Amino acid sequence: MSFTQAAEELNVTQTAISHQIRRLEAELGVPLFLRLKGGLALTEEGQSYLLGIRSAFHQLRHSTEQLHASHATSVLTISTLVSVASKWLLPRLPAFQQAFPDIDVRVSASTELVDFRKGGIDAAIRYGRGDWKGLRADWLMSDEIFPVCSPALLQGANPLHTPADLARHTMLQVSGMTASDWNAWLSVAGQPAKLADGPRLTFDLAMMAVQAAVDGQGVCIGRSTYVDKDLRAGRLVAPFDLRLKDELGFYLVTPHETADSKKVVALRTWLLVQRQNSEMFV
Repeated sequence: MSFTQAAEELNVTQTAISHQIRRLEAELGVPLFLRLKGGLALTEEGQSYLLGIRSAFHQLRHSTEQLHASHATSVLTISTLVSVASKWLLPRLPAFQQAFPDIDVRVSASTELVDFRKGGIDAAIRYGRGDWKGLRADWLMSDEIFPVCSPALLQGANPLHTPADLARHTMLQVSGMTASDWNAWLSVAGQPAKLADGPRLTFDLAMMAVQAAVDGQGVCIGRSTYVDKDLRAGRLVAPFDLRLKDELGFYLVTPHETADSKKVVALRTWLLVQRQNSEMFV
């Protein structure tokens, strides 16, 4: 709904866009846009026309992607969270590259949602409910939420025998969507709400909170996706058996028009096999 932004995206002038639209309207014999003081709006004919031509453009884009995918090495760019990239995806990428040597994988770690049209991103692994409008979302895994800490912390002056013992320790957590993890876990553990008001260290990246726990700075409310590697290596331990199942999950997100391209199908199929075969997926 902006000739100016369309001109910037196509690297032409706003006047050129305006002329092209007027030519199109003249050829069709109907107005497509209402020129209002506050901006543009589609006419009734324009809205009806958009429904048909949008699918046509999507098919053109998909066919072009399929053509490119059939030649030489394909570049697959994946966007995901820093914690997922470092703790989960990167250790598994060598297996994917061995299975698909013709696909050149590039990883972009970011906490921001990506614009698939402008960002050069083929697929993203994102956390949520899987309801991203206009995108295909394939469920990959969900998290279990539970406290973790350094083994040395258990041998200190303030052992962790029961959840109530957390009152004598610094609680480590991650901001953002997971900021309420401690409160949720403590509630299920039957602990009073005031226990969650104790000393805390908050980080904006999960990998920083995990490293702080490894260094013995406190007890981190961990998520299986990014603490399981350190648990298996013995750098962290889970002092309690209680694990809370997360309602949200991780999804492979792709635009519909490229969701069936060769390289994206390869990634999706491989990830789903990993989900079936790995104890990491719960």
